[in-house]
Amino acid sequence: MSLSADLSGTKGAVHAHRPTGTAMAQDRGRPRVSRLGLILVAPALFLLSCFFLAPVVLTGVFAFTNMSTSTGIGAGEYVISPNLLDDLADAGLSEEVVTAISAETYEITPDGIEAARAGGVSADFLRDIEGLLLGDGFDTARGIETALRGLPSAPRSPRSLKLTAEFFGHSVLNQRFDSAQELTEALSLAVPDVDAGIRSEIVGASYTGAIYTTENFTYLATQPSTMRLVANTVIYVGATLSIFNVGLGLFLAITLFYMPKRVSSFYSTLWLLPRITPLVLYTIMWKWFTWEDGFLPLLAEQLGLPAFNYMKGSVITAWMTMISVNGFVGASFGLILFSGAIRAIPTQQLWASEVDGATRWQQIRRIILPQMRWPILFVVSYQTLSLLSSYESIWLTTNGGPGKTTTVWALEAFKTALSSYTGNLEYGLGAAMALVLVVVGLALSIIYLMAFKFGELVGRPRIEF
Repeated sequence: MSLSADLSGTKGAVHAHRPTGTAMAQDRGRPRVSRLGLILVAPALFLLSCFFLAPVVLTGVFAFTNMSTSTGIGAGEYVISPNLLDDLADAGLSEEVVTAISAETYEITPDGIEAARAGGVSADFLRDIEGLLLGDGFDTARGIETALRGLPSAPRSPRSLKLTAEFFGHSVLNQRFDSAQELTEALSLAVPDVDAGIRSEIVGASYTGAIYTTENFTYLATQPSTMRLVANTVIYVGATLSIFNVGLGLFLAITLFYMPKRVSSFYSTLWLLPRITPLVLYTIMWKWFTWEDGFLPLLAEQLGLPAFNYMKGSVITAWMTMISVNGFVGASFGLILFSGAIRAIPTQQLWASEVDGATRWQQIRRIILPQMRWPILFVVSYQTLSLLSSYESIWLTTNGGPGKTTTVWALEAFKTALSSYTGNLEYGLGAAMALVLVVVGLALSIIYLMAFKFGELVGRPRIEF
């Protein structure tokens, strides 16, 4: 009796702990991450961090610095240059302080004697200097030269006296100091009567390294050229996106859909050529097409029309060329996506509409376009971000010209940070401009998602089969 009870109890316990069919189904549907999966995912996460997240983070950090070629990317030194003194004078630094900082004083020190000895000054002359003038100070070059001339072993050449005097010169100007404390002490000796706050401002202005600042964004917000860059970018992105990437791409996809299979395949392949052609070769083809001796100017000359360099000869033709160069590439991208989306529409819907007497235009308006919201949203979002950050084709064709009439934000950011004509690359300002593009791109993406009702697109269908 007890044995059967124990068996029944054990059997009940087994049944109690045995998973039900629903629980087993849930366990089967629940994804399990294996150790092998983690090993395979780890390199991808590492590469993502190195090549995507790290550049984004560094761009955000550099955007709040004044880093440039002149500051370098490491720790800087403290140097008061004549140009800095001129800037400080324009900012209100008194002329007396500027003169005192620029002045050079002279003092006979052991270090100066050693430097003179290394510089080739005669030993007898240095012996007289050390024995008779060691520790003496002079306010002017003439004073020390007069004292040196009176020594027994002094050379007769005034030039030799002047060169010897330079070994004992001391000046804050054009001297490199490793720390702010060293420069502060030197300024205290050179201009002892100056207020400590003014000395601190001079020390801060003399730092040659990069510092954290928000001046990049202040500069962008106050420069008149900023509005032109914004307007150029809006025109470039808006025209290219609406006319070519979405407009022409959708038109070609619908047109080729109603063509015979062989004909549509042939023309689809032709429209892929701009996208698969290397960018440098593609721009060279456009130069051959639009420059003075190119196809289009020669054709215009035969027709009695104005013939010139259409790529750079006028503002209007430069804009048309720039938009077309990027537009045909974007149109091929839209053609691929829109064609696939149209062919995914159930043909039964089109057959039923034909039975009801619908025309081609009615099919496009009532059946095709309503089901193209998702592809259009993707093309608009993706191509907007791509156009906002693209500058390569513009750089290789118009280079933002004539003047800066076709310069967009991304191209100006590239030139500022990596291709400055003056040679001073402003990494911080270029990073700030890039960060503005990131913020604008994210804002536009959110607007697109709201305008196309992204929630409805990814929601559960109302009718389930």
